[in-house]
Amino acid sequence: MVRMIFSRTDTPGIHGHTRDCTGTNGTGRLSEGDIVVIDQPDTGRALAQKFIDAKVAAVVNTATFSTGNVPNFGPQMMLDAGIVLVDNADPSLTERLKNGRKGRLHEGKILYGDRSIGKGVVLDEDTVVTRFDEARETLADHMEAFTGNTAEFVRTEAPLFIDGLGVPEVGVDMDDRKVLVVSPDPAIDDKIKSLRYFIREYEPVIVAVDGAADTVLKHGYRPRVIVGDPEMISNDALNSGATIVLPAEPDGHAAGLERIQDLGVGAMTFPAATSDSTDLALLLADYHGASMVVTLGPILDLDRIFDTAQSPDTPSAMLSRLRVGGRLVDSTAVAELYRVSRSGGGWWWALVGVLLAVVVIVLIAGFSGSGTFADNLVDTWNNIALRFQDLF
Repeated sequence: MVRMIFSRTDTPGIHGHTRDCTGTNGTGRLSEGDIVVIDQPDTGRALAQKFIDAKVAAVVNTATFSTGNVPNFGPQMMLDAGIVLVDNADPSLTERLKNGRKGRLHEGKILYGDRSIGKGVVLDEDTVVTRFDEARETLADHMEAFTGNTAEFVRTEAPLFIDGLGVPEVGVDMDDRKVLVVSPDPAIDDKIKSLRYFIREYEPVIVAVDGAADTVLKHGYRPRVIVGDPEMISNDALNSGATIVLPAEPDGHAAGLERIQDLGVGAMTFPAATSDSTDLALLLADYHGASMVVTLGPILDLDRIFDTAQSPDTPSAMLSRLRVGGRLVDSTAVAELYRVSRSGGGWWWALVGVLLAVVVIVLIAGFSGSGTFADNLVDTWNNIALRFQDLF
């Protein structure tokens, strides 16, 4: 994410004024000679091309241009275009930048006059090429491990993912209904608020995962099913009347069962080779016939697979989402549809409705008497006025 930029002048070195570029997707206010400050690990081709097209002078990254997780082309592209790259700059750099104040970049340092407000390491082409080659080899190793993990997981969990063997009967009707799976997420409060129109219109079955159950209750909604470790869930949520499903090991042992017993709350176990409650919630919704499954929580994309390729839970995350298939929708997509439909002209249609109602009333009044159209309107108005006078 681009935070600030510096503009270049014709004086020696790279000088300029700070300008806030937050929310411009990195290029909204860029011009030739600018020095951009970003926080973007593994900078990709798309963002790099925007900087190249804008002909910026330098890019200062408070993250690492290449973390080693993926072989990204962005840094090499920018160097080939003559853009100076500064890596791993001080994270507090953006807090010290002041809008409109002149600054300069010198040997990896951002300076106001002679005072440094942050520094990083200037990248050279050899370093970028070396990082790319190493990342390519590392990624290949990770993906080989991921393939092996996936094959082993499928071998042991095929009955679950193919026929739903082991999925518990939760006693909640999800057949041909929309199901909202809510998982812990850094932006969970905002995401739940963004779904209020969807929840109001369709009344989906809410399946809460781990501590997200408490957040769901806080927003005034009642989860029908809670999947997760009871140690992560409050007593209020566990006693909310939702069906409690405990992730269990293949041998049936479930963490937190003692707490459930102490509370006197009924619960059932879901034995599986994965400990990820979100994956189990998705399988529950799929097995019980949900027509659409909306997921609120961290998404599974290619970057996440690359980052967690060696994790034993990654095959489960991928296969559970493939199991749901085309019925799986991310909550941000649903929220965007409602945001567009309700913010892009709702007031206009309300006004049209009022005007149409007025026209209909006028026509009925004008043609309801034996006189002319105008006389009928006057008589109708006088009758209404006399009735109001009688009331007071």
